[in-house]
Amino acid sequence: MHTIDPAPVRKSVTVRAPAERAFDVFVNGMGSWWIKGHSLTESGQKTVVVEAVAGGRWYEIGNAGEEREWGHVIACDRPNRILFAWQLNADFDFDPAFRTEVEVLFEAKGANETTVVLEHRQLANYGAKAEELRGVLDSENGWGGLLASYVAKVA
Repeated sequence: MHTIDPAPVRKSVTVRAPAERAFDVFVNGMGSWWIKGHSLTESGQKTVVVEAVAGGRWYEIGNAGEEREWGHVIACDRPNRILFAWQLNADFDFDPAFRTEVEVLFEAKGANETTVVLEHRQLANYGAKAEELRGVLDSENGWGGLLASYVAKVA
């Protein structure tokens, strides 16, 4: 049996902000830049919440107040790094038994410039749909578009 082990999705953007602001907008302000159409709620996305501590929740709140889990925080080292457990399966449904990882690093390049490096890994956990999901996550409809929205929000 052939195991599909796609490469991680890696994206990098540079923002004109100190690392602390870059981190805070990414983590604490995720609901302000996450694309609203990327919602698991019935009523549409109101915001996204990250509890920025190890074991903290990562979830979405709908316009009607309903909550939908996305995963949790594995590790958080403000303003340098955050590591998420992405627990959305190949159908983008929350599955507590499923996990890939999203690591985001914030590398200060000066007083007012930060490079943000995102890696979404362990994509082999998607099984037979691994290559398909890698394509989705690596697209402009995936992390590419999300990071563009993030960069615009930081600016």
